[in-house]
Amino acid sequence: MKLSAIASILECEYDFKDIEINGMNALQDAEVNEVSFVANSKYIKDIQTTKAGAVIVPASLVEHIPNNCVALVVEDSYWSMAILSKYFAPPIENEELPGALIGEGSKISSKAEIANGSRIGKNCTILAHVYIGCEAVIGNNTIIYPNVTVYRDCHIGSDCIIHSNTAIGADGFGFATSAQGEHKKIYQNGNVVIGDDVEIGSNVSVDRAVFGSTRINKGVRIDNLVQIGHNCEIGEYSVFVAQSGSAGSTKLGRNVVVGGQSAFAGHLEIAPFSTFAARSGITKNITKSGLTFSGFPLMEHKLWLKLQVKIARLLK
Repeated sequence: MKLSAIASILECEYDFKDIEINGMNALQDAEVNEVSFVANSKYIKDIQTTKAGAVIVPASLVEHIPNNCVALVVEDSYWSMAILSKYFAPPIENEELPGALIGEGSKISSKAEIANGSRIGKNCTILAHVYIGCEAVIGNNTIIYPNVTVYRDCHIGSDCIIHSNTAIGADGFGFATSAQGEHKKIYQNGNVVIGDDVEIGSNVSVDRAVFGSTRINKGVRIDNLVQIGHNCEIGEYSVFVAQSGSAGSTKLGRNVVVGGQSAFAGHLEIAPFSTFAARSGITKNITKSGLTFSGFPLMEHKLWLKLQVKIARLLK
């Protein structure tokens, strides 16, 4: 759509050369034909280096917008981004796309539903009541058990196993809230990308990204009843035990082990080869590799054990 149309939708002043906008993206990833947004001063560095054609911005940050970028000045940039996200949401299904491509040797249950535009590799097994959304891609030798849903545009690698009732690519839990307490949905226009040799248990939710991709990298093992939030990245060969999960935009290095009922806050970075005992609550970045943690507030496991001993003595 035209940038002038976007300015009209957001009710902001229009006094710039009109350009065609093809999508929305994060500041650091946006290209000249995309619009981005900024709502917080901690992203000033990203504003100054963005390649976006236009940025939705509050008046307090407009001075940081580069000269080659159009500033769409609004009162609440997060709310305005939520409004605009609906206009760039792709259709849930698209009957105009060609029929699904099924690789040689793949066995598809007659009770499964494969949407137009999707591609399934060789020697896959797709069981009853599975739904594969439009333009989804499934690699070779992958097994998908009954009642799994793979939403549109999501990619699953080769040699994967996904167990029953798991949802890949549902909308992330994203919304803007107004000063009056009203909520506006942020349409999740990214996808999920799952690497090769990944096994995911039953009743798992892996949410699609707002922009870009939620990534589950090669060799990851995810137990039953796990939640992976939007825009997360799970490093190679990491392990999530049952009832654990991560809030959005947290990035785990490779071989991270997450014990049962442990949880990550959003926007964290976790060093490779970190281990978290059951019921750990992780609210800060972990920068040093190879350590084991426990508890909430989180502490190194050895210290947590000493603390439990001292507490037990106090109770005698």
